[in-house]
Amino acid sequence: MSAARTASLSRATSESRVELELDLDGTGRSRIQTTVPFFDHMLTAFAKHSLTDLTVRAEGDTDIDAHHTVEDVSIVLGQAIREALGDKSGIARYGDALVPLDEALAQAVVDISGRPYLVHSGEPVGFEHHLIGGHFTGSLVRHSFEAISVHAALTVHLRVLGGRDPHHIAEAEYKAFARAFRQAKALDPLIEGIPSTKGAL
Repeated sequence: MSAARTASLSRATSESRVELELDLDGTGRSRIQTTVPFFDHMLTAFAKHSLTDLTVRAEGDTDIDAHHTVEDVSIVLGQAIREALGDKSGIARYGDALVPLDEALAQAVVDISGRPYLVHSGEPVGFEHHLIGGHFTGSLVRHSFEAISVHAALTVHLRVLGGRDPHHIAEAEYKAFARAFRQAKALDPLIEGIPSTKGAL
């Protein structure tokens, strides 16, 4: 029987406090409370569509801005993913997903490479300034994926191929990432050991 691919982490700074638990081999159950409602919605979508069980409890200086809380939760999520993946033995490694949400369309390609890299493109001009849900700025989408990619040591290519409504665009991005990550983290019975010619990821 393979080892549990789980992690439980916390992070406390003068700007936020985060407690996070995840199980990469879950069914998509989630309990998310970050005090940033739209981000809760995005993390719930990530859990559901990546089949990752995820619990997040966070609070921060959202009276100033949602930035610190979103950033710190994303850092801890990335760290937890990296820890739960272990030595990455037997994983598919790569995932690719194209996800629509009404008029919006996003594509994500994920490589559990051990090399942090994010290529992010296609959001419409002005998206980064838009307030979604009155509290979450569009710029936080890219910033969240930067933090996750760096701290999980993932290579992620994320493209917005179309869209008009900022809510739909952001949600399509998180769902595309979730579906691609679901494929990449999956255990493949045909793979023996670590899927790299280097012998390490």
